[in-house]
Amino acid sequence: NEHGVVIGNEAVFTKVPHEEQDGLIGMDLLRLGLERGTSASEAVDAIVALLAVHGQGGRCGHTADLRYDNSFLIADPHEAWVLETAGREWAAEPVTTSRSISNAITIGAAPERRSEGLVTHAVDKGWCKDVDDFDFAADYSDFLYTRFSDARPRQCRTTDRLGATHGSLDVAGAFAMLRDHGADHADAALGWSPSKGPAGGLLGQTVCAHAGYGPVRISQSTGSWVSHLAADGTMTHWVTATSSPCTSVFKPVWFDGGVPEVGPAPDGTYDPRTLWWRHEDLHRSTLRDYASLLPRYAGARDELEAGFVREAAGARTAAERQACSQDAFEAAAAAEAAWLAEVAAHLPPSRPRGLFARAWRSFDVAAARPEKVRLS
Repeated sequence: NEHGVVIGNEAVFTKVPHEEQDGLIGMDLLRLGLERGTSASEAVDAIVALLAVHGQGGRCGHTADLRYDNSFLIADPHEAWVLETAGREWAAEPVTTSRSISNAITIGAAPERRSEGLVTHAVDKGWCKDVDDFDFAADYSDFLYTRFSDARPRQCRTTDRLGATHGSLDVAGAFAMLRDHGADHADAALGWSPSKGPAGGLLGQTVCAHAGYGPVRISQSTGSWVSHLAADGTMTHWVTATSSPCTSVFKPVWFDGGVPEVGPAPDGTYDPRTLWWRHEDLHRSTLRDYASLLPRYAGARDELEAGFVREAAGARTAAERQACSQDAFEAAAAAEAAWLAEVAAHLPPSRPRGLFARAWRSFDVAAARPEKVRLS
């Protein structure tokens, strides 16, 4: 928001039954926290107050009636908090060094702040013996959904990477973290592909999430965002506005610079007028032979972003920022069009087979994506 408060949320799956009457979903709470908080602490207060009155719950899935609780990472230029919820219960703790969240509760035995009934509810349900035995993550987490989302391995991965760069993380490093596919050798240049891994790429989700054959790996990174909150008060937000950050370009936007025109809001039906669906032509074509096709433009992607970072640092006025954003979006669009042509010229002669390929063909059919653009 205009005060430099930023909030990210993740679905978490708990033992608390969902309320019969819909309440506020995670995105509602996120927006209201940004609307009402002039600091990270105030945003925490706003969200927990709303939880007490309205609870949480409702349909959160795009195509399915998926329901979940929420974990929030809330920051401003001076402080940051992790707030995690289970129904109307919650726990929160400040970030002292670095922190990441995923699709699992991470707060353990002694949260700095908690809802009044958090421990007594767990004791009443038999999830722990008493306050000395209490552990929020262990007592409240639903095992099945938490396990199959690969939440803990992904959160450990981002935590390790943050720890390794503590004090030296920059914007480009944040981009790289959101493009992470696991171990250091899990790189397209070395033969890694979303179609590889357990059960032919159908299990084992990564930070840069690639969908496969459902139901375990049905999720896909829809868009990616990095907020740079500088000590001088400058707030630069870097957005892909497109899926799959490894095939996307991060572009700068500012509150006073506005957002360039990206076409109508995308939905589940293919529409080349929208930036999101135009990028899907590149993304889904790259999946045709990811290990050989992504390296054809990954280096150019990084160089383009490095130029944007340099230009953004020099944009000081609203007019300069508006021009910088517009130029970046136009340059990214031109680059992606050129990369798509490069990918199309080097597609393998036959279409891929197997469940991973079948899943993506079904996604194309569901989106009414025309055959003439289906290089994937």
